[in-house]
Amino acid sequence: MKDVVFITGNKNKAAYLSKYLGVAVAHKKVDLDELQSLDIKAVVRHKLQQAYATVQRPVLVEDVALEFVALGGLPGTFIRWFAQAMSYAELCALLDNKDRSAVARCMFGYYDGVVERYFEGSMLGTIADVPMGSGGYGWDQIFIPHGYEITRAQMNAVDDKKTYLQIKPFEQVRQFLLEQ
Repeated sequence: MKDVVFITGNKNKAAYLSKYLGVAVAHKKVDLDELQSLDIKAVVRHKLQQAYATVQRPVLVEDVALEFVALGGLPGTFIRWFAQAMSYAELCALLDNKDRSAVARCMFGYYDGVVERYFEGSMLGTIADVPMGSGGYGWDQIFIPHGYEITRAQMNAVDDKKTYLQIKPFEQVRQFLLEQ
């Protein structure tokens, strides 16, 4: 497997990545400027270029988006900033009397100075009327995956893993790294 460093400030993300890839992956916290765009690939590409310029070795970066259909894709890649500016209850209320359809996306990017690859996972769902549940991370308490009537934060371990692996393209990343 290619020697790669996962650029994240979140140790839990790095631990999850290693767990689901089945191998330990080095990680490093690097403060990156985030490109302000609803295009998740543009955000990831910008992160890749900065990360590689900083560590000068193969890098893996990630970004997530939670897109509300009724809001034209917002908050999208800005979900972190929306969640810092308002509560999850207020985020849910933005969709009162509107289409509650949403798409959860995750994209990983890899760059080694020559090869650049992107891996995307996504899941359709809806936004809950109010936040529910105490499990999961971030916006899991407001996202109800398609086919479920509960938020990701309310799921048992089996359903949590099943939906998590659909949103997070770990298998695509693993296969690519094994081929390097």
